[in-house]
Amino acid sequence: MEIMDIIKEAFIFPSQNLEKLVIYIVLTFVMGLFIAGGVISGVFAAMDNSVYFVITAILAIIAIAIALIISGYQIGIIKSGIDQDEEAPSFDWLNDLVTGIKTLIVSIVYFIIPAILIAIIALITNIPGQIANIAQQAALNPANATAVASGSAPVATISDAAAASLITSFAITGIIALVLIIIFAFLATMGTARLANTGSLSEAVNVVEAFKDITRIGVGKVIAVILLSIIVVAVINGVLGYIYGQIPQLSIVSVIVTPYLVFFTNRVTGLLYSDIA
Repeated sequence: MEIMDIIKEAFIFPSQNLEKLVIYIVLTFVMGLFIAGGVISGVFAAMDNSVYFVITAILAIIAIAIALIISGYQIGIIKSGIDQDEEAPSFDWLNDLVTGIKTLIVSIVYFIIPAILIAIIALITNIPGQIANIAQQAALNPANATAVASGSAPVATISDAAAASLITSFAITGIIALVLIIIFAFLATMGTARLANTGSLSEAVNVVEAFKDITRIGVGKVIAVILLSIIVVAVINGVLGYIYGQIPQLSIVSVIVTPYLVFFTNRVTGLLYSDIA
């Protein structure tokens, strides 16, 4: 499909499946109630060692289960896009729960890899060593409390070279970290699409194949479609945010808009991946 066709079709998709959208909205609302109940129960549990601990645990487990079902259903929406099926999938609670667990594992894998790489880069740029060096300098040059209070002495003496070196290391690590996060965000998108297409966890976490999928679809097309979907979501949320600021009562509309946009973004992923499915 062409880039704009993907965006247009995906945006219309939720409105063509209002029944499923309503169920999704209700499910997210129920999850919110369990989360709120868990927080309230947790407050009472913290004040009183009682049955509230058990209630909090039960509410948390139910909320997590619903969140996993929601996550699994989103994979179903991606699958409908891959198959170019105009109808959203029906809710299959057990299957959606299992798929949600798989999705969580996929997310963890695609998060851990860049996290490890960023940690290695931080070691290479010697951020821990430089922080320790600055801490040592501060410890060796303690401020005199009385002098500080009178404004006649600095708090601690840290060499300009040490501070500049640490800033440089943070900057280098930060730039590389940002690049890695963006790359793995795109790879994670392909990973979830692979999960939707195959149902296989091993296929979903195959980072090499996920990268190949991007090249098969076309790097430019993948970037363009994902960026356009992000822009659409950002513009809608920006406009609504301004409206909410003027009329706070209308913020209730977000209960509908947010799920609508979730349908939209997942449908975009499915239609994008349909090129090579």
